[in-house]
Amino acid sequence: MANQVKSNKAKYFAHSKNVAGFEEPLSEHLSRVAERAKRYASAFNSGFAGYLSGLLHDIGKYGDLFQKRLRGEEKGVDHWFSGACIAIKRYKAEGVLPALAIYGHHIGLQSAFLDFHPEIKSNAPGPSLKLSETNVAIIEQRFLEDGLEFPDPPSSIETVSFKRHAQAMLDVRMLFSALVDADYIETEAHFHAPKEGVRCLRPEPVDLEPGKNLEILIDYIEALERKSDASEELKTVRRELLRACLAAAEDHVGLFTCTAPTGSGKTLSLLAFALKHAEIHGLRRIIVVLPYLTIIEQTASEYKKALADSELVRHVLEDHSLVGALRAKSDEYSDMSSLEERLVENWDAPVIITTSVRFLESLFSNRPSACRKLHNVANSVVLFDEVQTIPLDIVLPTLATLSRLSERYSVSIVFATATQPAFSKLDEQVRKYTCSGWSPREIVIEKSNLYSKSRRVEVFWPDKDTNGLSLEELLDTLAKDASERLMCVLNLKRHALAVFDGLKDLGLDGVYHLSTSMCPAHRSRVLEEIRNKLENGEPCRLVSTQCVEAGVDIDFPVVYRAWGPLDSIAQAAGRCNRSGKLTSGRVHVFKLKDESGKRLYPDRAYERAADVTSLVLKSIPPDSCSIDTPDIFSFYFEELYKFTDFDTLKKELQDSIKRLDFVDVASMYKVIQEDTINVLVPYEEYFYSCLVKEALEHGLSRNWVIKARPHAVSIFKPRSGDPVQAYLQPVPVRERANSKQYKDSKDWFIYLNREHYHPETGLRMPEDSNCWIG
Repeated sequence: MANQVKSNKAKYFAHSKNVAGFEEPLSEHLSRVAERAKRYASAFNSGFAGYLSGLLHDIGKYGDLFQKRLRGEEKGVDHWFSGACIAIKRYKAEGVLPALAIYGHHIGLQSAFLDFHPEIKSNAPGPSLKLSETNVAIIEQRFLEDGLEFPDPPSSIETVSFKRHAQAMLDVRMLFSALVDADYIETEAHFHAPKEGVRCLRPEPVDLEPGKNLEILIDYIEALERKSDASEELKTVRRELLRACLAAAEDHVGLFTCTAPTGSGKTLSLLAFALKHAEIHGLRRIIVVLPYLTIIEQTASEYKKALADSELVRHVLEDHSLVGALRAKSDEYSDMSSLEERLVENWDAPVIITTSVRFLESLFSNRPSACRKLHNVANSVVLFDEVQTIPLDIVLPTLATLSRLSERYSVSIVFATATQPAFSKLDEQVRKYTCSGWSPREIVIEKSNLYSKSRRVEVFWPDKDTNGLSLEELLDTLAKDASERLMCVLNLKRHALAVFDGLKDLGLDGVYHLSTSMCPAHRSRVLEEIRNKLENGEPCRLVSTQCVEAGVDIDFPVVYRAWGPLDSIAQAAGRCNRSGKLTSGRVHVFKLKDESGKRLYPDRAYERAADVTSLVLKSIPPDSCSIDTPDIFSFYFEELYKFTDFDTLKKELQDSIKRLDFVDVASMYKVIQEDTINVLVPYEEYFYSCLVKEALEHGLSRNWVIKARPHAVSIFKPRSGDPVQAYLQPVPVRERANSKQYKDSKDWFIYLNREHYHPETGLRMPEDSNCWIG
């Protein structure tokens, strides 16, 4: 959208010349950003703080050195420190939040305890940066002479309390988000202006229209049920879950859990909850948070089918590392539209589907680009699926921050899974970080009844006295199983590879492998082949790691699962008789023998959870040992928490939160902990060759990364002298924007040996390599 602006002979400017050849007067930029930041922050009753932040964020540009920088006569100029100083000087405690946001709007949030004394600059991000003007009185005078005024604060204004650390940090980030996004939007409008006197603003976002779209969704669900060949019992479960979600939607905004069995229709029932809840409470968007990329496309596809008759279907925004990537069946690269790419930056859309990594790490980030979307989370419904995947070492600050997001910013948060963690037992510990604690309401009141009606499998547990199976014995068991359609899930990739190779050597039909050794495009193709085999009743034996468990829509009559955490076993069972067409599916849980001291689990935390599974199953009667009883998971997670010392778990992160150090918190808070690198692999020759050529000719770029993601795997960073380094070529990256000088990327590499990428199992590096695939 373009709008007219007046032309004047300004003395001070905010930006260099745009494509139309004119500069933007500084007073106009400050006024526009102030008004926009006020509008954004008003969504959470912080309009004055937003206005003040926008008005002062670039006030340092009144300094002579910055104006020289615009003319190319200076460089390395700090124009943000002055605004932070003025906010503190003039507004005291009320200026703290704006000061932190202003100071970080280019360099990122720093520490909540920075010294913003007007006459002392002790917080420079680097010795090479010079203040645009050392005397803030001069800047204030020029600001007033330019026709601007310092606003009077309202009679009552909320100030930040630093007594609850995670709570305080979120409050800072939310205001920071409103300022940064307002600044980006207004700056973009200037630089995209087609001619003098015209500014180019983005189109206004589409409204959610929840009532209208709920009607469309309900019609779709009813039509889906009429066409479904699922069992009557499963159809009943899906209807009951939908009714429970619609009833719970009338409850007030806050924290919810949705505990429902696998295959019960959670995806669409929760969308119905979100639409009705948004209609009743005037909420403006729905955000869906998923743990794995493997289920993002599946969920987005289901939403788009459900809303096919709605204008909303064109505004379901996906934000994850594969957005805009080329599709497996395409011969061309398919990139995002310019507008869609810009909307991903700030989530200005009615429905967003994203990953746990992107959502949660944004909530703990200090970077302007990552935080700029956060203000748009206010007044929303956030649906988390498979919440049992949140790592224990970050669970307390995560719950605290989400609790504050709900309580202060009018966000309803739903934690959904078939294996609900007992997070409410951590309420007292969460309150160390935020006043509101963690006390969610369950959507499905009669969840035990729901589970009993959806019982679709019989679980066969190993004998308590067994020493476990060798890999050879497991192979023999799988080969002799009467079913030709089965899945075997193992804890380690070396076990999965050994079993896959063994089944292939036996000459069995339809043997497949899945793991993260295979790039996403490869895994998607294999899953499609598997689904076709299963639908046609053809032989299909899948050997997989845990990557197939949570949320993947796949349906085997028989599942074998290696001993592990109880929730993982249940998730694997959720891939068995998923549609309920059989009287009962079979799930066989087995233990593997210890192979001469080699590890049986991915890490110590996973092993501890597997040990708790043993403890839980020993402490309950055999006839009560059912994964169709939700209470067993509450018991399991409570026991797991007893073996977890939360006070020492990731203590460096806890200490950084207590110090309110935004830089350290951002670097330490990781949903995925491993120190990994991204490796472009030769899965499909055409795409591999194109991407290699582009990387070597033009270097690393955001667009290249988007296209490379489906054809890349993550491996743990190799140690010095590791043989695999001979096959890794760093992708060149420009030393700085528009520079002709390149350096080696530290996190993107090209795998050079085509023979190491197996067409069935993915990347198989030399056996003497010390690194492994993440």
